[in-house]
Amino acid sequence: MSILIKNGKLLLKDNDSRTDGYRWTVGNLRIEGPRIVALGPNLEPQPHDIIIDATGKMVAPGLVDTHVHLREPGREDEETIATGTKAAAAGGYTTIACMPNTTPPLDSGAAVSAVLQRAESACIRVIPVGCITKGRHGKELAEIGELVEAGVWGITDDGNPVVDGEIMRRALEYSRPFNIPVISHAEEPRLTGKGVMHEGLMSTILGLPGIPPEAESVMVARDVLLAKATKSRVHFAHVSTKESIEIIATAKSRGIRVTCEVTPHHLVLTDAAVRSYDTNTKVNPPLRSQDHLEALRVAIAKGIIDCVATDHAPHTWEEKDCDYLQAEFGLIGLETALSLLFTHLVRPGILDLATLWERMSFGPAQLLGLADHGLAVGNRADIVIVDLELEKEVDPTKGWSRSRNTPFAGERLFGWPVATIAGGKIAFREAE
Repeated sequence: MSILIKNGKLLLKDNDSRTDGYRWTVGNLRIEGPRIVALGPNLEPQPHDIIIDATGKMVAPGLVDTHVHLREPGREDEETIATGTKAAAAGGYTTIACMPNTTPPLDSGAAVSAVLQRAESACIRVIPVGCITKGRHGKELAEIGELVEAGVWGITDDGNPVVDGEIMRRALEYSRPFNIPVISHAEEPRLTGKGVMHEGLMSTILGLPGIPPEAESVMVARDVLLAKATKSRVHFAHVSTKESIEIIATAKSRGIRVTCEVTPHHLVLTDAAVRSYDTNTKVNPPLRSQDHLEALRVAIAKGIIDCVATDHAPHTWEEKDCDYLQAEFGLIGLETALSLLFTHLVRPGILDLATLWERMSFGPAQLLGLADHGLAVGNRADIVIVDLELEKEVDPTKGWSRSRNTPFAGERLFGWPVATIAGGKIAFREAE
């Protein structure tokens, strides 16, 4: 397949700096097979080209997500690899990392290989994450070498914290020779208790049991110290508190091998959203108060937070259409992440567009080890075309995901992908 993208506003990165070194240029881009083969103002169509007119639209490297729940195998009623990757493509993603809390969990090379085999027919690239412990039970380490050989990016028991500090220390030690991160679901369950939202004034007003910010930050502190002791990589999933950010910032300043991610919903919503008792606002970690949200926004602008990850967590209607106390934690986010952050952060001037792309594309690509990411000749053709002026209403009934659990239904957002190309193949076009 050969594709010619014409007259787009190309986002080019000239060096490895985190926020500088970007430039915009209006021009054309040619793709042949899985690679970008030419960039320039005067590229002429060839007889067999598929031509995409990107006039007035942004052409940029595809988004990358380090934290997605595809649910397959085991919960195909919530999501499948096929539906989840199509939702991701519609959101502008060209690579996603899938979490191992499936049934059975991805705690063996065979389980990882099975997911990769199923993902071969997916419309975008899927990189699996393996388990830290067998069965995600937190008792016995999984065969880390076997998981790495099978193709995992990192290891985590996401959804379950590794409560045993000795197990976490050993996981970090065993992961070091493979140079893979141990992804920490930082939560102290004895502090979380039966909480369902952020502990504070709002939980008192609503009469719902709260989860204190310390339930996260104390585990972040523990795992930072273990990373320092073992000289290993730790990556913190879905950070949500200002104390966690302070700990991570200090760790980075001291050369400890720490990275972290934040979700779009923690950058946009606060615990005030729970006033509606909409169970789609029930997430783990919970939506925090305004002071935590402000700290996260500052941290993502400064680069303390390395990347945005959706933590796309699909659930069935029955799992969400119930009492707030009984509802499952989680929301879907692949199709709305870009437009949500563009609308709430870039348009008001809180974050510039290049920095947003650093956190949603270049940053996570670097974490995943994708060396050929970006608009350059020879690189893999992972590209998204975005209409920054396109305004649409979020309608989960028309989405590609198998689940519908989003708190943003009915909200009007700007900045939607109109085409996504993954590995040189068209994965999504808005006209579809």
